[in-house]
Amino acid sequence: MSEKIVVPALGESITEATVAKWLKNTGDSVDADEPIVELETDKVNLEVPSPITGVLTEINSKDGSVVEVGALLGSVSENGSGVKPSTTKNEEVKKQEIEHSENNVIKLDPIKKEPKVFEETLKVEEQSEKPLVLSDEVIDQGPTINNTQSQTLSPAVRKIVAENKIDLATVQGSGKDGRVLKGDLISMMGANPKPSERKIQYGQEERIKMTRLRQTIAKRLKQAQENAALLTTFNEVDMTNIMQMRKENQEDFQSRYNIKLGFMSFFVKACVVALKNFPAVNAEIDGDEIIYKNYYNISFAVGTDKGLVVPVLRNADELSFADIEKNIKEISEKAKDGKLVIEDLQGGTFTISNGGVYGSMLSTPILNLPQSGVLGMHNIVDRPVVVDGEIKIRPIMYLALSYDHRIIDGKESVSFLKMIKENLEEPRRLFLDI
Repeated sequence: MSEKIVVPALGESITEATVAKWLKNTGDSVDADEPIVELETDKVNLEVPSPITGVLTEINSKDGSVVEVGALLGSVSENGSGVKPSTTKNEEVKKQEIEHSENNVIKLDPIKKEPKVFEETLKVEEQSEKPLVLSDEVIDQGPTINNTQSQTLSPAVRKIVAENKIDLATVQGSGKDGRVLKGDLISMMGANPKPSERKIQYGQEERIKMTRLRQTIAKRLKQAQENAALLTTFNEVDMTNIMQMRKENQEDFQSRYNIKLGFMSFFVKACVVALKNFPAVNAEIDGDEIIYKNYYNISFAVGTDKGLVVPVLRNADELSFADIEKNIKEISEKAKDGKLVIEDLQGGTFTISNGGVYGSMLSTPILNLPQSGVLGMHNIVDRPVVVDGEIKIRPIMYLALSYDHRIIDGKESVSFLKMIKENLEEPRRLFLDI
């Protein structure tokens, strides 16, 4: 009995995918529901499982081919019938080793003995013995300068030659009678930089096809710039109180919930409070209508090897600090392992992007359409600030709010960001929902 492997339904508005790689080869045994091939879509990568336990008998779509929903990828047989014979590497090696067979005796190539280094070393030592040098220092024998050269070279030139082990025979002197000058050595050392390793390995240029995910990222970012009236407002946050609260409660929090208390939970809570007070930031435009959303699904950007993905933390207003930290950790690990599904990326109402983990000081984040707002977090740096008339050093983070000016006015955007700032600088307000 043989079962076909077909492209499953890929989610809303996705009709085709690219075969990223086969996880099994023809002739390999597979178990039911075991991942057998990986597909790449516009949003996520997904693994197609084997329908039955058996042997992969046929591969119809090779790596890199574009397939539509329902297309045939391959087939699995219960008994392995129909497997095309393939020559394994071991068989090829055996064929190379066997020269010929005569009277049922297999003649093999004679084993080539590797030369014994120690034997050669002994012979060299016997031929010429070197005098024993009674010194604690190892003398580095660099290029030697004969007496004639030493007389014509300046002290500065001799020093450069000795330190950099330069062979004077390779240097074209520009002085009188071809005398090597200091400038000749400096020019030679600076004029011959080594090419980069990538240039050596891949040549002058590389041309690599963009992945579907990268193509989608580029398309959506361009759409955001073209279709929305983008504007960014900035503010700064004194992180002293949050850092102090984390320090005082980190041990108890971790022992109770088995997870560290990070900054993201504070920012998510602060954003939810501000979104409730400024509903336009949590809304979107649909044609000539505004859709106000009374739920708070916070998208957060995660950088992966394959590109930027923005999974969703659902119903953030109903989650505790511990729940937020656990969910963010779980979703982030799924993103980095390529285990996200379409549902993990849909339904967000507001986005948080943390460029600070990479050292960003300031940025203007781009909207994640159809959302109307995105908050940019940045790195925390000790800066001098005025507190109660005195200059003090405080850990400061710059915040950036990019928003769609078609739906959000300047007063709303500035007030929204100011409320986030106030709740972060006085984190106890978050527990009072004010």
